[in-house]
Amino acid sequence: MEYKKDGFINQRAIVLPQSIKEILISNELTSLLYVTDIGYYPKAKGHYRTRHEGSEQNILIYCTEGQGWFSVNGVRQEVKKEQFFIIEAGLPHTYAASEADPWSIYWLHFTGEKSHLFRSIYNKVYSIDAAPEARFKDRIILFEEIFQNLEMGYSIENLEYTTLCLWHFIASFRFLSQYREVNKEKKGDIIQKAIQYMKNNLPQKLSLEDIAGHVGYSPSHFGQVFLKKTGQTPLNYFNQLKIQKACQLLDFSELKIKEIAEELGFYDQYHFSKVFFKQIDEPPTQYKKRNKG
Repeated sequence: MEYKKDGFINQRAIVLPQSIKEILISNELTSLLYVTDIGYYPKAKGHYRTRHEGSEQNILIYCTEGQGWFSVNGVRQEVKKEQFFIIEAGLPHTYAASEADPWSIYWLHFTGEKSHLFRSIYNKVYSIDAAPEARFKDRIILFEEIFQNLEMGYSIENLEYTTLCLWHFIASFRFLSQYREVNKEKKGDIIQKAIQYMKNNLPQKLSLEDIAGHVGYSPSHFGQVFLKKTGQTPLNYFNQLKIQKACQLLDFSELKIKEIAEELGFYDQYHFSKVFFKQIDEPPTQYKKRNKG
């Protein structure tokens, strides 16, 4: 097989100059996370890279067609369509397209003061299953947001905007279920089912047993599952939803605080005010007066 550095039909790539990297490093926003190289190689037959000293940046490769492989720490891993991997900066590595079915890849190099926050997904292959909510096109649009803005030049505004897009782009891989939430079917998700039940019953005084029973779990098991998924207990979450609704009523209705407390199932106005203050850090009377928007 003939290996080559580039020269793939319809390839695109941008490598930022050192002077621009220095601007990125010195900027308060972009220094946290930024792109140094970015590109797209379609049907990249002969694509091959080996770096005995590793790269100064982390390398993200997202395969959308064909196949390839990469090796880190002496371990070779195969890569197929709708799979991605990120090679950690400083690690010797090799990656290449398949000879029989060369990959098409979206790739970028990134670094920054906070790039270590994604370390949990470095150096492994991850698959993105073709579920109805997969949002494959949306992820490519994010990539294009970064590429096309850099292609328009290196103004501070462009650099800062691409940094913010980069956070979202990498997050679409790291937090796959959250990224899909906007298109997700709610059926079968007991957490979503429980939250919807809470939202439909804001005027009620639901207990943990009520909520757990609705999704067919024991209270203790449901409480553990809910806490692990959301970081909150079910009843705390229920109170958050109540207070969120209370804020909307304070903003957009003429209801008095006592009436809002009654409508949302609090024992009395004082109980409501206590829970409201705990969530919002100010009493409802003060919140209602505050200018918003």
